[in-house]
Amino acid sequence: MKKKIAILGSTSSIGKSLLEIIKKDKKNFRIELLTANTNYKDLINQAKKFNVKNIIITDSNSFKKTKTICKNKDINIFQNFESLKKILPKKVDYVMSAISGICGLLPTYEIINRTKLIAIANKEAIVCGWPLIKKELKKNKTKFVPVDSEHFSIFSLLDNKNLNDIEKIYITASGGPFRNLPKKSFKKIELKDALKHPNWRMGKKITIDSATLMNKVFEVIEAKNIFNIDYKNISILTHPKSYVHAIIKFKNGLTKFLIHEPDMRIPIYNSIYYRTDKIFNNKPLNFKTLNNLNLKSVEDNKFPLVRLLNQLPKYSSLFETILITINDYLVDKFLEKKINYLKLTKLIYKISNLRDFQKFKKIKPKSVNQIYKLRDYVHLKIESLGI
Repeated sequence: MKKKIAILGSTSSIGKSLLEIIKKDKKNFRIELLTANTNYKDLINQAKKFNVKNIIITDSNSFKKTKTICKNKDINIFQNFESLKKILPKKVDYVMSAISGICGLLPTYEIINRTKLIAIANKEAIVCGWPLIKKELKKNKTKFVPVDSEHFSIFSLLDNKNLNDIEKIYITASGGPFRNLPKKSFKKIELKDALKHPNWRMGKKITIDSATLMNKVFEVIEAKNIFNIDYKNISILTHPKSYVHAIIKFKNGLTKFLIHEPDMRIPIYNSIYYRTDKIFNNKPLNFKTLNNLNLKSVEDNKFPLVRLLNQLPKYSSLFETILITINDYLVDKFLEKKINYLKLTKLIYKISNLRDFQKFKKIKPKSVNQIYKLRDYVHLKIESLGI
C-alpha cells in the first residue's frame, strides 16, 4: 500500500529535497497535497510531475494565476488551510512542515490532526508555539520527528532513553562565514559576505541567521522545548566542518556524538523512512574530518546574540515570538541594505531588551491567534522607532 503524504512548503529547499527522495521511490508514495505561498510555477510543475490532485497557494495574486493556468487541468486549487478537512478527510501517513517563517505556525498546527506522523522543519512553530503543538500532538496521538539536523541528531541519539539520564547537550554551529574573521574587521562586512555560507546551501534569511548565530539561539530554544531540557544544560560549540551535529553527555559517563555529512537530505530521508531499514546512498566515513573536529566554545564577543540565551525565561513564553519577530524584521532590513551587519546585531539585542517587551516573558502562549497578534504589535513597535 502506498504511503499517503502531504508537504507544506513544497517549493522550499526542504520541500524540493523531499520530492527528490520521493522521485526515486514513487511506487511507494502518493502525494495528497502540496502547498506554496507565491511560487506558483514550481508548485504547478510539482503537481504535474507527481500527479498531485490538491494544491494550496496562499498569495492572492499567485492563486489567481494558478487558477488561470490550471483551468482545464485535473487539479483542485485552494487558497487557504481552512480547506484541509476537505482535502484530507482521513489521516495521511506523513506530513512535512517546511514552510519558512512564523506564517508556517498555523498550517503546522492545523494539520496535526490530519496525519499519523509530522516532520517539522519550521523553526518558528517550535520556538513560538511549542506548548500548542505539543498539546495537539498528544491530543491526536500524532508522532513527531524534528528535521533540523541538530534536533534530529539529538532525537536519534536519545532513541527513547530517559531524559533524566542526560547531563549535557551540545549543538554545533559551523560559525558561518565570519568564524575566522577578526572582530575589528566586522565593520567591513557587506551583504554579499554574509550570504557566503561555507558549508550549507540555504535560503538568504537562514544564511544571515547563520552568520549572526541567531539561528543557534533559536535552535537552543527548540532543543529546550522538544526535549524538556533546562537552558543551563544546553551549550553551543563551533565546529567548522559541520560533520558533528549533536553531542549528548549522559550521567553514566558515556558521551555520544552523531555524525553525518552536511546534507539536509539525510534527516529528511530518515524522517520519511522513520523506523524502517531503508538504505541511504551514503558517502564513506570521512576520517580526515574526524581527526580534526576542531570543536570550540562560541566567541560571544564576536557573536553577541548568543548572550540573549541568558535572558530567556525558564518556561515557554510569548517573549520567544518577540525575538523571532525582531530578528525577521531586521534581517529583512539588512537584506534590503537599509542597515549594515553591525547595526543588525546591535539592534536585535537592543530592541529585544525594550521594557515594553519584558512582561511577555511571564505569559504563556494560549493560541496561534495570540501569537500572530503579538507579531503584528512588535512590527508596529519597531516601525515606531523609525528603523
